[in-house]
Amino acid sequence: MLVRLLYASHAAAPLTSEIVDAILKQSREHNPALGITGMLCYSDDLFMQVLEGARDEVCELYNTIVRDPRHKQVRILSYEEICERRFGGWTMGHVNIAKVNPSLLLKYAEKPTLDPFGCSGQASMALLDELIATASVLTRSG
Repeated sequence: MLVRLLYASHAAAPLTSEIVDAILKQSREHNPALGITGMLCYSDDLFMQVLEGARDEVCELYNTIVRDPRHKQVRILSYEEICERRFGGWTMGHVNIAKVNPSLLLKYAEKPTLDPFGCSGQASMALLDELIATASVLTRSG
């Protein structure tokens, strides 16, 4: 059974390119063997990530993220059983929200910033869908 989990968290320390690169590298090394695909969005001190795969693997990975000292205030925004993947082309695609047109963010939130804690999980998923449609996601299939 496939599931999709969307969560948000705050970075425990100021985000640097080294921290983001380490998270992406770790994801790309481990996710293929687990059958997990997804996408990571980040901005300032926020992460928003969607994970897709088998229920047990996705839940175990989420539990690992909750315990990861790079994250704090980890919150589930959406969890659902799915028939097919939306993010199947990425072992872990990523989007630096600072490089996204602010009007796209404003379409789904009160302000033109990434704020998954201040909007619904449905709005956050719609934003991710639009990021895919506008080719904002980097590092497809690897």
